[in-house]
Amino acid sequence: MSEESDSLRTSPSAASLSESELPPPPAPTGYVCSLTEDLVAKAREELQEKPEWRLRDVQALRDMVHKEYPNLSTSLEDAFLLRFLRARKFDYDRALQLLINYHSCRRSWPEVFNNLRPSALKEVLASGFLTVLPHTDPRGCHILCLRPDRWIPSNYPITENIRAIYLTLEKLIQSEETQDGFPIRIKAVHVVNEPRIFKGIFAIIKPFLKEKIANRFFLHGSDLNSLHSNLPRNILPREYGGTAGELDITAWNAALLASEEDFVREFCQPGPPCDSILGQALPPEGLSSEAPCDDSMRAVKSQLYSCY
Repeated sequence: MSEESDSLRTSPSAASLSESELPPPPAPTGYVCSLTEDLVAKAREELQEKPEWRLRDVQALRDMVHKEYPNLSTSLEDAFLLRFLRARKFDYDRALQLLINYHSCRRSWPEVFNNLRPSALKEVLASGFLTVLPHTDPRGCHILCLRPDRWIPSNYPITENIRAIYLTLEKLIQSEETQDGFPIRIKAVHVVNEPRIFKGIFAIIKPFLKEKIANRFFLHGSDLNSLHSNLPRNILPREYGGTAGELDITAWNAALLASEEDFVREFCQPGPPCDSILGQALPPEGLSSEAPCDDSMRAVKSQLYSCY
C-alpha cells in the first residue's frame, strides 16, 4: 500500500468519511514533453522517436524490465526510461541492455557512485577541473570543458575527477534536450594544447577505435583557428580565443550544488547488495580507480567535449 493510502486510512478527517465519500486518489504524474517543435522533428528523424508512440514504447520497456529483471532496483518513470530508449534509437532490446549496463556500472564501481553528490566534490569543482560552458554550439550540444592541468594529485585521488565527470553528465541528462546518450552521446572531443607525446599515443590507439568514435577526436595543439572552425568564437571564453568573456566556473558549480537533493535521492540511499543478475561491469577503459596519482594527466591542458 502506498504512503498516500496509509495517510488516508489513518487521517482523522478521512476516517469519518464513508468509502464512497473519500476523494479519488490523484492521478499519477505522467510524462510531459518539453521539447521544442524543432527538437521533436529532430528526434523523429535521428532517433525514430514518434510522439504518438512514445508512451507505448516506454510501457514496452517497462514491461520488459518487470518480466526479465523483476528484482532490479531502478526508476521506472517515463522520463527516466526515455533516456535509454533515445540513446538506442527506440530499439527495446538495446535500450534494456543499456539500462542494465548503467546499473551494473553503478553497483560494481562503488568508489565512484556511492555518495555521489555535489557537496562531496566541492574541492574538485572549486579547482576548475571541469565546467560546462554557458552557451551550446550551433547544433544545440552542451560543451563540457575539462582542464587536467588544474588537478593537483597530492590534493585528492583521480577517482574524485571521475566522480565529478559523472556528476556533471548526470546533471546534463536531467534536461530532456540532452537525452541522446549515457544515456548521453559524445559528439566531439576537441583537445587543445596537447603535448607531442599525446599525439603519438593517440596515433597508436586510433586504429583500435571504431571509425565513428575516432573521427570525433580533434587534436588542435596551439592552433585556435582550427578549434574555431568547429566551435564558433562567440560561444567560447577568452582562454580559447573566444569572445564570450572569461571562463566562469561559478554558474555551473552553483547549478550542481542546487541539485544536491536530487543526487541524494538517487545516489545516497541504502540499496540492495549487488544484483547477481546484473553480472560484473568494468569501469570505462582508462579510468581505473587504482590509477596512479601522478602528473601524467596534467600534461594535457584543456579538452572541450561537445555533447548532447
